[in-house]
Amino acid sequence: MNKRMMMMTGVAPFGLKPWFSERVWGKKDLTPWYAETGTTELVGEAWLTGPQCVVETGPLAGQTLASVGEQLGGEFPLLVKILFPADKLSVQVHPDDAQAKALGETRGKTECWYVLEAEQNATVALGLKPGVGAKEVAASVESGTMESLMEHVPVAVGDMLFVDAGTVHAIGPGVVLLETQQTSDVTYRLYDYGRPRELHLEKGLQVLKSKTQAGKVAPRMMDGFTRLIEQKYFTVDRFEVAAAGEINVSFSGPGCLVGLAGGGVVKTIDGDVELSLGKAVVMPSGGGSVVVETSVGALFARCVAPV
Repeated sequence: MNKRMMMMTGVAPFGLKPWFSERVWGKKDLTPWYAETGTTELVGEAWLTGPQCVVETGPLAGQTLASVGEQLGGEFPLLVKILFPADKLSVQVHPDDAQAKALGETRGKTECWYVLEAEQNATVALGLKPGVGAKEVAASVESGTMESLMEHVPVAVGDMLFVDAGTVHAIGPGVVLLETQQTSDVTYRLYDYGRPRELHLEKGLQVLKSKTQAGKVAPRMMDGFTRLIEQKYFTVDRFEVAAAGEINVSFSGPGCLVGLAGGGVVKTIDGDVELSLGKAVVMPSGGGSVVVETSVGALFARCVAPV
């Protein structure tokens, strides 16, 4: 079983060390997710499968995910993060693949958000109100009324939201989100509440869409897990192991497991890889499965790039 996983790429599953991205809207304290971040600055994002993340286990230990791309058969297709906003993120938009390439970028950025924590009455801004287009957005940026043109969606723990490319969106304080997206950091900032950061109005207005497929996604019960979302670029599932035991987890394409509560180990031919809170275990290719073993129970996500 695990031998098959290794045969696809020559690399067994391995653990990654999160990389912490400093942001003006972030936090200094990321407990209980992380005891320390290695910086005294505000951290807004923990990149779990970013190109800068360092391999912690197996023969590739000490190398970055970007540097082992050749052994994995190419760039890892998913960028998985945990977002920790203590203040409002900018109002922003991402291009789709065609738009990104026309603007000289490698690919677009379609993403989704799984709500890990949410205060009472928490919301996210997702999409424009009916009848709002680029002209109205441009005028609202000038007048400082951008937020009033957006749909504000109430969220609770366990919600999944699809953020289609072209969707104008923003995240505020009061939530912690697991974000799964195409491996891309192309972001066009439309509005930033007067903070002295660069805006990308020309490109942002060019790629925004008045209407997209963005919104909440209803979960689907599957055989042994919950399907949270299934889209062109990613599928995200939730697994719950209530007590001591083990579960078989299959992969149809390259992906990762992310620890969300409890803990356990992923059994591989290179030995056990710890599955712990806020960290990713990368499965380099599909066509195989792994066993997750726990002595205390575990909650984890499986994020996969379909092939």
